[in-house]
Amino acid sequence: MKQVFILLLLVTCSLASFAQTTSNAVVVHKDPRIDQLVKKQMEINEYTTRDNRRTAKGFRIQVVSTRDRNEAISAKTKMLQNFPAHNSYIQYNAPFFKLKLGNFKTRAEAEQVMRQVVKFYPSGSFIVAETIEVKLDKLEEDAF
Repeated sequence: MKQVFILLLLVTCSLASFAQTTSNAVVVHKDPRIDQLVKKQMEINEYTTRDNRRTAKGFRIQVVSTRDRNEAISAKTKMLQNFPAHNSYIQYNAPFFKLKLGNFKTRAEAEQVMRQVVKFYPSGSFIVAETIEVKLDKLEEDAF
């Protein structure tokens, strides 16, 4: 019984080694639907990451920092009247209401507007680094 088992084992091992040495090429048969799945996954990734690309690191001008909510709202109204091209944001970090103006990609852009803001709020206005809203290019918007 042991001899038959050993003989069978030797034959199997020799056939296995023979099969491995004779074929050097690997043939892969790819289903054509895999390309469709990859394309669909790329579209899904593009759609889900679109919102992340609408924000970036940039600068804003902090105009007012106050504990009085009404003062912050009146300052925002004044900023909207005098700087309609720039968005203004009120953020509440207890106990302060902070009014920030603009979405500037570079500090130089913020400094340019800051010169005009100082005319209305000469003290307490300064530039802060912050995550800003970025408008997508027209070509990127049309793609969606």
